[in-house]
Amino acid sequence: MKGLKNRSVHEALDCRSPAGIPLKQGKHDGVNALIDSSSGFSVSYSQLCTLVKSVACGLHHMGVKQGDVILFLLPNSVCFPIVFLGALSVGAIVTPMNPLSSLLEIKRQVLDSNASLAFSVLDRVDELFGALGGCRVIGVPEILNFDSLPSDYSIFHKLVSSDPRMAPRPKIMQQDTAAILYSSGTTGRAKGVMLTHGNFIAMMELFVRFEASLYDYPSTANVYLAVVPMFHVYGLSLFVMGLLSLGITVVAMKKFDADEMVRAIDRYGVTHLHAVPPLLTALTRKARRADGNSFRSLKQVSCGAAPLSEKSIHEFMEALPHVDFIQVLIYFDKQLKGYGMTESTAVATRGYNTAKVKKYTSVGLLSPNVQAKVVDWVTGSHLPPGSVGELWLRTPGTMKGYLNNAEATTAAIDKDGWLHTGDIVYFDQEGYLYIIDRLKEMIKYKGFQIAPADLEAVLISHPEVLDAAVTGERHEEAGEIPVAL
Repeated sequence: MKGLKNRSVHEALDCRSPAGIPLKQGKHDGVNALIDSSSGFSVSYSQLCTLVKSVACGLHHMGVKQGDVILFLLPNSVCFPIVFLGALSVGAIVTPMNPLSSLLEIKRQVLDSNASLAFSVLDRVDELFGALGGCRVIGVPEILNFDSLPSDYSIFHKLVSSDPRMAPRPKIMQQDTAAILYSSGTTGRAKGVMLTHGNFIAMMELFVRFEASLYDYPSTANVYLAVVPMFHVYGLSLFVMGLLSLGITVVAMKKFDADEMVRAIDRYGVTHLHAVPPLLTALTRKARRADGNSFRSLKQVSCGAAPLSEKSIHEFMEALPHVDFIQVLIYFDKQLKGYGMTESTAVATRGYNTAKVKKYTSVGLLSPNVQAKVVDWVTGSHLPPGSVGELWLRTPGTMKGYLNNAEATTAAIDKDGWLHTGDIVYFDQEGYLYIIDRLKEMIKYKGFQIAPADLEAVLISHPEVLDAAVTGERHEEAGEIPVAL
C-alpha cells in the first residue's frame, strides 16, 4: 500500500493522486453512487463527496471528536454510507448493529463500546431516548430528500446541511480504530472486533485490483444490488467502501424481498447480485416465467447463508444461462463471497470461476496480499493440499484485536501474526479453498468428527426441504449425536 501510509479511510477515498483510492469526485461527476431501490432517489458521486464533508462538519460542531464511538442502528439506505464516511473522516469510530436488535442487546453494545452518539431508524428513537444513559440518539431517514424531510429529522437535516468547506481534517493514523463490529457470540457473549483504517484501506485496494482484473470494460458500468446488510462486515466492506472506491453504482435495498429484488434488477439494470437461498429460488422461478427481456443486465449472482443443493444450482443456471454463479457462505459472524470473516475485514478469498474452471462449491482463490495455511488442529503441523484442517490467515486486513478482551485477542492471533480462524477447510491442488465446517461446531460422535454442514447438505438435497440446521446434542453413550432442525 505504498503511497497510502498514514492515510485514513476518508483520505484514501478522497485522494486525487495515483497512489490513492479515489472516491471519484470530478472523474465521475454525474454518475450515481447510491440509489434507493424502492423510490429511485439517487445520490451522485459529486453529491456524495459534498454530503460526507457536510456530515463531518456537522458532527464536529455537535462536539464529536476523534476517538468518540458512534452506534449505527440502520438498515441499508443511501444515508448509511454518507454518515459512515462522514463519521470516519472526523476520526470517530463506528459500531454498527442490526436495527432489529433487542433493547438489551443495544444497551450491552453501547456499554461495551462506550458509544456516546447513536444514529437510528426513526421508529426506535423514542424507545432509545433516555434508555442509553448519556448516549444521544438521532433519527435517520430512509430517503435523503431535502424537500420533504419531516421535523422528526431536524437534527439530521442540520448535519447534512452543514458547510462542507468547514469539514475538519484531523490527523488519523492507519493503526487507529475505524469500526467495532461485534461477532455473533456463538461461543459466549459477542466480542467487539476492532478494525482499523489500515484494515479497510487494504480491503479497498483488494477490490480495486480484483474488480479491475475481471472485466474488459470500466467497472463503473456495473450496478450492484445491496441486499446483504450494510451493518455486517461484508456489506459494510463491499457496499459502503469497496464499490464506492471504484465509482460503481450501489442500489440500496432496505430488506430482503423477492418481488422488490426482481423489480430493482430490471429497473436499474443491476449487473451483480448477492442473494440468499430463498431469494435465489424466487429469482429462478421468476426467470422461468419471464420474457426474454427480463434479467438481461445480470452478469453475476452470488448466493449463500446456507448450503445449496446441486439441483438448485443447476436449475438456476438453466433459467439464467448467461449469468455467472458463485457459491457464497454467510455465517452469523462470517460473511463470505469467497471466504472471509469479521476478524479479517471480510475478504480473504474471492469466488473466481472462468470458462474453463467452474468450481461452484469452492469459495475461491486467495485474495491479493493474503497468506494462508491449513494446520492439524491437534498438533499444529502444516498440512498439504487435499488435507482437512484448521485455516490460519495472515493478511493486512487482520483485526487490531477484540475490544476489552486481551485474552481472546491472544488466543486468536499468534505471535507470528497468524489469525486462527476456527474453520475446517482444505485446498485442492489448484489452490481453491473449500469450507467444511466450524471447528467448534464439529460433532464428536463416539470419537469421530462429524461436520454439521455435510449432514445439512444431504437434508437440503431433498426437494421438500428449503433449509436445515444440524447441531450436536449431548448423549450418555456416544458423547454427542447429531440433531437436525
